[in-house]
Order: sequence, then C-alpha cells, then structure tokens
Amino acid sequence: MKVIATGATITAMAEPTGVRFGVLAAQSVLDQAAEIESLSFDSIWVSEHILFHGPTLEALTTLAAVAGRTSRISLGTAVYLMPLRHPTITAKTAGTLDIISGGRLILGIGVGGEYKPEFDATGVPVKQRGARTDEAIDICRRLWTEEHVDYEGRHFSLGDVSMKPRPASPPPIWIAGRSKAAMRRAAIHGDGYLPYLVDPARYRQGLSEVHAEAEKAGRDPAQITPALYQFIYLSDSYEEARRVAVEDLSRRYNQSFEGIAERYSVLGNADQCVERLQEFIDAGVRHFVLTPLDRGNALEQYRAYANDLLPRLR
Repeated sequence: MKVIATGATITAMAEPTGVRFGVLAAQSVLDQAAEIESLSFDSIWVSEHILFHGPTLEALTTLAAVAGRTSRISLGTAVYLMPLRHPTITAKTAGTLDIISGGRLILGIGVGGEYKPEFDATGVPVKQRGARTDEAIDICRRLWTEEHVDYEGRHFSLGDVSMKPRPASPPPIWIAGRSKAAMRRAAIHGDGYLPYLVDPARYRQGLSEVHAEAEKAGRDPAQITPALYQFIYLSDSYEEARRVAVEDLSRRYNQSFEGIAERYSVLGNADQCVERLQEFIDAGVRHFVLTPLDRGNALEQYRAYANDLLPRLR
C-alpha cells in the first residue's frame, strides 16, 4: 500500500495489481461489444453449449462477429466444448478467428458432460470427453505451428496434413473446470487455468495443485495464467443481490442454489464486491471473467463494474 500525504490529509493508494478484467457477454453481445471495449475491460467472453436447458449461441461464430465491432479487446470462449468437435475443425475455425481478429483469441475450453443429450446428439461418448480433449489440444497446437502434421492417437488420426494459413502465434488455451482432471490438464496442457463455482480458499488450493503438477511435468507455473470465471451481482442491497443469485443460478443449472449461491458469487454493494474480489486476488487470480447474474440488465452491470469496482482493484 502506498501512502501519499496531501497537506493535512494522508491518503492510502492501492498499488497496481496487474489484474485483468473481462466480462461474459449476454445474448445481445453484438449490440454491447463496442461499449464493453470502451469501458476499458481487457477481454470479452461468450459461453456456449450445442444443446442446453436454455438458449446459447455458438461461441466462435459469435466472437467472429464481435471481432468486427471491436479493435483492442481480447476475445475469449468461456467455454468452448472441445470434445464435441473434431480437432481439425476446431483448429481451422479458431485459427481463422485469431487471424481475422489480429491475434486476440483466448480459447477457453472445457470437457462438458453436465448435459448428456448434447453428447448423444453429436455422437460423442461422454466417457471419452477427457481423452478426446487432451488429443485435440495437441492436434490444434501442431496444426497451428507445424508445416506437416502426422498424428496417430486413440481417438484421432491425421496423415501428413498441413493447415494454411496459420495464426502468427498459437492462440492461448485456457483450461476450465474444478476437478482434479481439469487441474492436471491445465498444468500439463494449459496456457491458463479457469475454474468456476469456487470460493477463495478452494481457488488458492486448486492453483497450488496446478502449480505442483506443472513442476512435475517440467513446466514453469508462471506460464499458466491464473484466471477465474466469477458470478457477480452489484446492488445497493446484499439481500437483493443474494435473491438474484439464487434465482439465476438455480435456473441456469436446473437445481437449487438456495443456501450456496452466496458462497460462489460476489454479491452486494461496491465495498462488499471489492472486498470479495480482493480475496480472490490474494488467492492468486490475475484475470477475472466477471459473469453478471440476471443477464437482463447486463450492460448496466458492466458500467457499474467499470465505474465502481475496477479502479479500486487494478
């Protein structure tokens, strides 16, 4: 903490943290993208499912449109369900998006599995999702960087192929999830670690495990961006924010979040939200994906984050 004396007043100024902030965009992202960028967020993210309880757009298609309405902000998927596509298609689509956006893509990926009908509909055995994802990550990176790719895996096979054009540099792949398998995947294969539905203590523990696994694999843990997909609702009243969180998360995940929504959400007025976000920063988070609850007033929430939270945390 830096202390600055101004006359008879002593003011405590927070040191820069190097923390970045992105927001998960609502369905109306195309109408909001330019303003989100103007609010000085570092990244804009979209989620997806192929099939789910509610409507979602396909992530990379959506971000291609967002790329045309922005110029600076990073474009992230939170998350792209890697096992549901052939990795050659993923490499081509994601690589194309990275090229046309000027290298702004962050490919946040997950293995899914919480909604089995989308696996059945795409012909992918849900029990193979982890192994398919590991192979897909390797294939994508090789197609983005190598002139000739020969690959023989358990699930995918490529014979001396070349993908052109290739991105100037491979898009970073951030690994989402809370399981031990996700942590290990982030440690071995990931450029970032992106869990969700965790409290600060669990985040700290998970990040510690990722770092330990990375060292075992001979990787520098500093190469892995510690990120967090964080539900949030900024309101004058903590009780109102909590009510919104319970309703939204219960609907979103098709199960009751009564009694647990407050554990996994940042809620309340600006002081309360800053305090909770600071706990996550102290636990190691360096890139937030702020996900507003009650998406109907998402743009109002983004403006409030930019005005009332970010200047106190950066």
